[in-house]
Amino acid sequence: MGTIYERELRSVLAGELKGVRAVTRSCSEVARARAMRVIQRPFLVVRAAGSGSEGTGDLLALRGDMCFPIEVKSSKSDRIYLSGRTMKQYKALKSTGERCGLLPLYAFRLKGVRGDSWRIMRVEVEGLSGKLRHLSRSIPPLPLTSRGSPHLDWNAGMPVHRFLSLVCKSNGASGIVSEPGAKTKESVFS
Repeated sequence: MGTIYERELRSVLAGELKGVRAVTRSCSEVARARAMRVIQRPFLVVRAAGSGSEGTGDLLALRGDMCFPIEVKSSKSDRIYLSGRTMKQYKALKSTGERCGLLPLYAFRLKGVRGDSWRIMRVEVEGLSGKLRHLSRSIPPLPLTSRGSPHLDWNAGMPVHRFLSLVCKSNGASGIVSEPGAKTKESVFS
């Protein structure tokens, strides 16, 4: 399941113009502009070996400042309840996230919808630090059923254009401002 959608999401996260245009074709101009930010700050996206196996997710999105294991799901229904194999995947992602200090994500593609058809949700993990901890506060977690079990609700997720705008807004190392009076390479050699 999901190989077409894995490729679609991979193309978007990798900042491929054709891929970003394809998923934002029927979006508003604002949403399209937000999504296009990924072209300037793309991720290296690889399909995880043994995709869907214990804790790896389907895709791994890497960039110098962040890394996400991503489990890709698609459905015609706006909700997916986790049980059996999918609950085992969720628990493994959570365990991997906590053990490795990563922020695992779910990318949920709703079939047959116009506009931004992708939603991003995070797996709640303990022990995040730095940029990932800050980022985790902005991405909605998987909602819980009345019995407290996590599930995917497309309507509760973050649209992918907002996610891309969020993770691509800084300038990375070029956006770091040194402290006043600190010696920079230029001041040392002047």
